[in-house]
Amino acid sequence: DWDFWSDWKDRRLWVTVLPIMAITFPAAVQAVLWWRYRIAFGATLCVLGLIFGEWVNRYFNFWGWTYFPINFVFPSQLIPGAIVLDVVLLISGSMQLTAVVGGLGFGLLFYPSNWPMIAPLHLPVEYNGMMMTLADLSGYHYVRTGMPEYIRMVEKGTLRTFGKDVAP
Repeated sequence: DWDFWSDWKDRRLWVTVLPIMAITFPAAVQAVLWWRYRIAFGATLCVLGLIFGEWVNRYFNFWGWTYFPINFVFPSQLIPGAIVLDVVLLISGSMQLTAVVGGLGFGLLFYPSNWPMIAPLHLPVEYNGMMMTLADLSGYHYVRTGMPEYIRMVEKGTLRTFGKDVAP
């Protein structure tokens, strides 16, 4: 769920949870292609297929069926991290070094590569006397029916500090 909605692409959980979960398939495809064929672009190939599938899903399901704006449901950018994974494997030839250095690069490049798309959505706005981000505002206007109300109340506009964390 953290990758579907731009109001859930927060600065804490999205940045930590998604790269850990997203590296599993590229690493597996990269390992199989390297072990069997000595081809070092498995992670990039896997991520390109994943991104294509996600864009098809976002376009037909989120926009075509429910008319959510595309800038509210865009997928994350994983391609720079996958390129780093493949380059480390190509240069070193070591699966262990690729797991440590390439995996670290995959995780560390995730937030900077997504920042150009996320930054405009973190701008503060005042709406009906409440301070919130543009992502939160779009989340209030395009309500998802399966979202419990207590989750929405945790990140309520006045609790956010616009620095890093949610104020207690």
